[in-house]
Amino acid sequence: MTRTALAPLTGLQVRVLLAAAALSSAVSLVLELMLATQASYLLGDHALATGVVVGTFLAAMGLGAWVSQFLAGGDDPGLVLLRLFLAVELALAPLCLLAPLALFALFRQGGPVWLGLVVFTVLVGALGGMEVPLLTRLLESRQQLRVALARVLALDYLGALVGSLLFPLVLLPWLGLLPTAGLLALVPLASSAAIAAVFPVGRRWRWSVAAALPVIAVAGWGLVPLGDRIEDGLYDDPVVSRIQSRHQRIVLTRRRDDLRLFLDGQLQFSSLDEYRYHEALVHPAMAIQGHPARVLLLGAGDGLALREVLRWPGVGQVDVVELDPVMLRLAREQPFLRRLNGASLEDRRVRLLVGDAFEQVRQLRGTYDVIIADFPDPATAPLARLYSVTFYGRLLRRLAPDGIFVTQASTPFFSPRVLASIQATLAELDLQTRPYGVDVPSFGPWGFVLAYRRGIRPGPAVLPFQGRWIDQGQLDRLFPLSRDLTLPPGERVLPNRLQRPVLADYQRRGRWRDN
Repeated sequence: MTRTALAPLTGLQVRVLLAAAALSSAVSLVLELMLATQASYLLGDHALATGVVVGTFLAAMGLGAWVSQFLAGGDDPGLVLLRLFLAVELALAPLCLLAPLALFALFRQGGPVWLGLVVFTVLVGALGGMEVPLLTRLLESRQQLRVALARVLALDYLGALVGSLLFPLVLLPWLGLLPTAGLLALVPLASSAAIAAVFPVGRRWRWSVAAALPVIAVAGWGLVPLGDRIEDGLYDDPVVSRIQSRHQRIVLTRRRDDLRLFLDGQLQFSSLDEYRYHEALVHPAMAIQGHPARVLLLGAGDGLALREVLRWPGVGQVDVVELDPVMLRLAREQPFLRRLNGASLEDRRVRLLVGDAFEQVRQLRGTYDVIIADFPDPATAPLARLYSVTFYGRLLRRLAPDGIFVTQASTPFFSPRVLASIQATLAELDLQTRPYGVDVPSFGPWGFVLAYRRGIRPGPAVLPFQGRWIDQGQLDRLFPLSRDLTLPPGERVLPNRLQRPVLADYQRRGRWRDN
């Protein structure tokens, strides 16, 4: 073996190299998770974004490892290897800054976001793939190959584990996407500085590291306001509140009397017409049940559906299950939203339960006269499980014998299979279903499915008050759905199950039945 100027390495030098490898692995994985999250937020297809990022990243790592065999040589291969490793660290820092900012900019300009996602994933993966072979070749000058490789891989995988946990649990909810990018960029620079301090890399390389530190730090400091300005351009109205929680990006916009809520870039309501949706979601089920006293509300952390439930004088208890505590806090504290929901979350009849509805429902006790599911559209498998046979079976155990269940069912004009599949799913539990719809100007026709046990003969639905849209006449005309909002006779859909979440596919495919 050719002896290098770096052999034998000291214990401190070995520890610095291994620590740099672990940190670099953590940074690379966090960056990939961040790109997948951002692509899901911008493009709305979480499953595809995750698949593209994970698959491309692993393939790019293999490419980087293959390319590394052609690098280094000459009279001092050890020094060349070290400088190459240092160059990889220095190249990773600007990628952390530029990748998420570039995706936002591409989306705003209507550019090729998917292409940008692939390009940045390839670059990060290739750099990560080069590091392990380079580091192994550096360390084998001091240790047996099997020992060097074992230590490098162990630290590399440990770094990946740390990064995969830090991103969803700490970085995303506490910092958000772009501040996390700024912080990430400093980590490989810190590793580069440590390497330059303990190795004889040369004056030029030390100056490069010293110059990069303030440049990246200043760029990272300016990333957040720049990112906010780019994000503002994604919305038609001024942004009045933006929060990144562990679960979602929450944005409120307002122009005069129009307050709008967006979750991960998707419009949830406009204050100009939200009453149509929420009155249609709540009051038919309450009226058909006739005497609702105990109500379970799933989702709806904005408090708007709860506002409608609390209008019924006989209601004594409402249990609200919401996944995101940040959404609940915003609904209680944001002045415009609090005024819109009528401070419903502070009503003494309301009990707030924070957690995943899929698990929370199993912990509930007693039965409910009305159960209302106000979940987002089932566009992903995690959301589709909240419309599954298994989940509805759990709800059925909490539904009173004469109870009524209702769920939102997306837009039947553009996604008729979604509503039909929800009906088929409920029918698997021997429930009688009644679909209905309402026109919401911000969204178009919107569908709902109401269900109850077979054998029950609901009495006449009587509405004891008049809403902004709903009254007794509207209630009487809700059923059935018009023909153009239902599937043609003979076209069948599958029930939605945990092991086969067809609802996510139906939601993505929309009305184009020949896809």
